[in-house]
Amino acid sequence: MDIVKRPGKRAERSRRTREKVIGAARELFVAQGYGATSLQEVADRAGVAVQTIYFVFGNKRTLFKDVVDTSIAGDTEPVATMDREWFRAACAAPTAAGQLRAHVRGVCEVLGRVAPIMPLIASAAATDPEIAAQWPGGQDPRHTVHLAAAQALTGKPGARPEVTAAKAADLLFGLLSPELYLIFVRDRGWSPEAWEDWAYTTLHTQLCTGPAPEITRD
Repeated sequence: MDIVKRPGKRAERSRRTREKVIGAARELFVAQGYGATSLQEVADRAGVAVQTIYFVFGNKRTLFKDVVDTSIAGDTEPVATMDREWFRAACAAPTAAGQLRAHVRGVCEVLGRVAPIMPLIASAAATDPEIAAQWPGGQDPRHTVHLAAAQALTGKPGARPEVTAAKAADLLFGLLSPELYLIFVRDRGWSPEAWEDWAYTTLHTQLCTGPAPEITRD
């Protein structure tokens, strides 16, 4: 029986180690900056040997990308945003208003993790060409996600018939941006909940007919 269980236990230990290292790296990168943070500091914060970080991640650039990817996803599972349960459930909502509410809530949770590291990504990419190459120009992945949501939303009951999927995607992309989130939450001191409610009511006016349903929280 022990032989059968060991691979699972090893995998669980590896997952926990990976999560600890990524969490420690995120804290240090945000506090000190990418360039000023050494892998030895990350190892010390995570409570692992620095050789473990090299073995698992290879180098600091790969660790940095994993920090960004994990911040977007919320975990270390290799599941794309459009395959996440929250996104699929939102798109399956029967009405435009219902989908919009679920979509804004899901995106707000993502932005709470991602927005604080956006300046970090920009500064790291400006000083390290290899990091910049990890996020090449072209179609922003955020727009791809919002376009898929917009295509699901337009045509549902309660959607404004004159708003195309392309325009709806632009509105979602613009209003649900990390930059706007930081202006309200970090710079102006709004709570994430207040920003979420404002984003929803603003987008409802643009994308849906009728008054916005009353906002309730579980």
